[in-house]
Amino acid sequence: MIMSKLYIVATPIGNLDDISLRALKVLKEVDFILCEDTRVTGRLLANFDIGTPTISYHQHSKISKVDQIIGLLEEGKDLALVTDAGTPGVSDPGNKLVEEIIKNLEAQVEIIPIPGPCALIAGASVSGIGMDKFVFMGFPPAKRKRKKFFEEVIGYNHPVILYESPYRVTKTLEELKSFNSDLNIIVCRELTKKFETIYRGNIDKVIKDIKNDKVKGEFVIIIHGK
Repeated sequence: MIMSKLYIVATPIGNLDDISLRALKVLKEVDFILCEDTRVTGRLLANFDIGTPTISYHQHSKISKVDQIIGLLEEGKDLALVTDAGTPGVSDPGNKLVEEIIKNLEAQVEIIPIPGPCALIAGASVSGIGMDKFVFMGFPPAKRKRKKFFEEVIGYNHPVILYESPYRVTKTLEELKSFNSDLNIIVCRELTKKFETIYRGNIDKVIKDIKNDKVKGEFVIIIHGK
């Protein structure tokens, strides 16, 4: 029986120096790299002089792409799965691919994690609050079911961590404030990057600080002190 390998490889969320030696070794040695955006991953690979061919795999990939990937594994090819930034499978379609491979090829494929950067963990590590228990809820819905989502967030007794884009972060914080104006939050922007900023305090203060700061970026939001 052919035994191939699928490596789940964490890549930097901003600072390229955060990539691990093990991740670089794997990316050089596999037959193909599955990536969310070949252009983004291409820049990472070029920076480290890695010439491994890439294959696009993202949330809109059709079943035929999954079949292609399964076919490569059946042939004995070793593959690495990466996302644009961070750890695949965390608010990312990588877990769906892993699920399909387990369903179809569990006995033929060894699935190996190559741990590393993750915005969720990076944010938790600088929060300054107890993180022995917390809830991660990914990105809030863009349109439908937002009210229900935020009601669930507010209902937890443990810290809750969210991701948000620069285009909706103010809207999301305003909606959270409408449920409880006394919330204490931590918002991490552009973690590991040049304009890394961490905002802390009452939600009203943090909203004002973010509005006054014109630099955009990706955000990790931690809600606590309800």
